[in-house]
Amino acid sequence: MKYLLKQAIIINEGTSTVGDVLIHKDKIEKIASSISDSSAIEINCEGKYLVPGSIDDQVHFREPGLTHKGNIRSESRAAVAGGITSFMEMPNTVPNALTQELLEDKYKIAANSSLANYSFFMGASNDNIEEVLKTNPKNVCGIKVFMGSSTGNMLVDEPSTLNKIFSEVSMLIATHCEDEETVRRNMDFYREKYGEDVPMKFHPEIRSAEACYLSSSLAVSLAKKHNARLHVLHISTEKELSLFENKTPLSEKRITAEACVHHLWFTEEDYDQKGAFIKWNPAVKKKTDRDAIWQAVLDNRIDVIATDHAPHTIEEKNNSYFSSPSGGPLVQHALLALLEKSKEGIISKERVIEKTAHAPSVLFGVENRGFIREGYFADLVIIDPNKTTTVTKDNILYQCAWSPFEGFTFSHQIEKTFVNGNLVYDNFKIIDKSNGSRLTFNRFD
Repeated sequence: MKYLLKQAIIINEGTSTVGDVLIHKDKIEKIASSISDSSAIEINCEGKYLVPGSIDDQVHFREPGLTHKGNIRSESRAAVAGGITSFMEMPNTVPNALTQELLEDKYKIAANSSLANYSFFMGASNDNIEEVLKTNPKNVCGIKVFMGSSTGNMLVDEPSTLNKIFSEVSMLIATHCEDEETVRRNMDFYREKYGEDVPMKFHPEIRSAEACYLSSSLAVSLAKKHNARLHVLHISTEKELSLFENKTPLSEKRITAEACVHHLWFTEEDYDQKGAFIKWNPAVKKKTDRDAIWQAVLDNRIDVIATDHAPHTIEEKNNSYFSSPSGGPLVQHALLALLEKSKEGIISKERVIEKTAHAPSVLFGVENRGFIREGYFADLVIIDPNKTTTVTKDNILYQCAWSPFEGFTFSHQIEKTFVNGNLVYDNFKIIDKSNGSRLTFNRFD
């Protein structure tokens, strides 16, 4: 197919300019102030934003093994409806992706079912280093290390194993950082005080700032010791920000960091109203933490913004503290939430696109995606800044059928999403006629 996007406000590489974009097959063929092509399907984009599709470097789409919560097809449909055209999914599915064979099984599922482009992290455990070292950096986004509680056999807490991973793995190591001993000690304290009915507002005291810093600082020290390529996921505290610097260009950084939408939106004051529906690990914490994370996003100590999309059923969430799982669905509304903060003056729309598309592309070395450039894959999103989006049960696409944003009206609307030149979302309709592609990478440091 050929599409000609006319007179869009193209938000790309720090600027906003009005122009035309020609899509031919799976690529961006031409970008100019004015293009004519009678063979193309013309789409009038006057007054609308045209942006590169977001690259979400942390999602949990629950397949295989946990498909009562969501699956690659259902959650990728929600992702493209939210302007996310590529995702990187975590290994704590069932079974955990701890062998190359199990990892490839996930790629096979995605090839047949994902509307968005995809990659999957290889999982590390205390006893699978040989499998980890077989991972191909050309077509796998990274190695995931849970330095804190996780599903199945994925807690990596043996010092010798951690040293081996950081000294021998040459590709990107992404870490979930919460000190297990600290978290368990805090759990014991609150269980003794409240039993099973711990109020949700104490979640940030159990999953404390101390637990986060102890683990993050350990990861950073190991990375510096071994000159490893480290990416610390979902920073949730002000204290952790001292571990990261902003002087080195992103393409040369050895240690990078991610912030997630929920840590940039909610605070501990929201637990009384939202309860388990904003229960994440690491926890949403103080307003001062949220504000500090925003500042770090703006000054580039934090490099990318992601979702940590992690759906659970409403029935699972409606349980007492220790029985209610952590995580929540975000991919359909993450870009809208960030554009809302842009409208509030917290971040420019150009920086939103930088942190959700350009920076993930550079950080991981994603080939030919994340920018609006001639010859790049046509992963593009048209956004109408003059139409609103109210989140309701009727328009939520997550299989779990709920959102922490339910009832909120965003001031923008995702109108169309293209993946590899295919129109996959158009005015609240999913177009299930094509699948995304496996991401490839060219940053191997």
